[in-house]
Amino acid sequence: MASLTFLQPLSNLSSPTTLVSLKNPHHIPSFTSLNPSIIPKTRPFKSFTASFSLAESNSPKSLQPNLQPFLQELADSFDLPQDYFAQLPSDLRLDLNDAAFDLSNGRVIDECGQELGETLLNLSRAWEAADTSTSHALARQLPGLEESLTGNAKSAFGKRLVSAGRRFQSMGQYGQGELQKIAKVMITTGRVLSESSTSTVTDEQPKKESRMLKFGELQLELTSDKAIIGAIISVGFGILSWELAQGIQNIPESSLQYANENALMLAKSLRGALLAVCYSSAFLSALTSVGLVLLGRQLKSSKEK
Repeated sequence: MASLTFLQPLSNLSSPTTLVSLKNPHHIPSFTSLNPSIIPKTRPFKSFTASFSLAESNSPKSLQPNLQPFLQELADSFDLPQDYFAQLPSDLRLDLNDAAFDLSNGRVIDECGQELGETLLNLSRAWEAADTSTSHALARQLPGLEESLTGNAKSAFGKRLVSAGRRFQSMGQYGQGELQKIAKVMITTGRVLSESSTSTVTDEQPKKESRMLKFGELQLELTSDKAIIGAIISVGFGILSWELAQGIQNIPESSLQYANENALMLAKSLRGALLAVCYSSAFLSALTSVGLVLLGRQLKSSKEK
């Protein structure tokens, strides 16, 4: 049997199986040794593709929520019956005016952009005028302004929505709960806008809020310089009131000559009323001057910080 094995051609002896058989006649060749070509090869792990997919899923664009449904729900919440705002009680109308002020106070155009800022201003005017149809028409423009919102504009718009939404929330239950629905949608949308803001400056540094005075359509920002100017004007008005009071007081009563006693009593009453008004104006002007000076110093110190 061994001789037959040595008589095999040399080409057959070159195979690994034949060499193993020569060394060990009792070796039983395994399946893998007979067919080395079908040994399963381990595929290299495609780390580049996996890491690229992971990085793409963690990109800022993929983490930002879709704001369109929130803005659309906000617009739909103002689809109210005709003259709904006009029929609100007087106390709720005051809350509606407060919500309008919170939505558009300050430098709304600078913070939210030209188009959105003007929309918010017009929307607040519609609330102040209790114009329900105009309010709905302006709210329907908000979903179309999503693409124009930058990081800072989203943050400012969100804070204004949350503040105005809390005003609606304070109105309580009225009608079919429309006001509470508006409040919930405004607060939710405002928080989503604030959280989706990509501005690192807004997140790291607290926003310095400016103090504003609003008289109807007129808005005045309080600064230290304006407070000092107001104090100077108040001092001048106080001095004028004091001098006027002194001039009236220096007029002797004996110089008052009238036709009868009734006219004399009326003149004395008017003289006393004028003295009270002038002295009160001088006193209030002094208090106002002191208050404006202190306010100016406070605004100046807060600005330096």
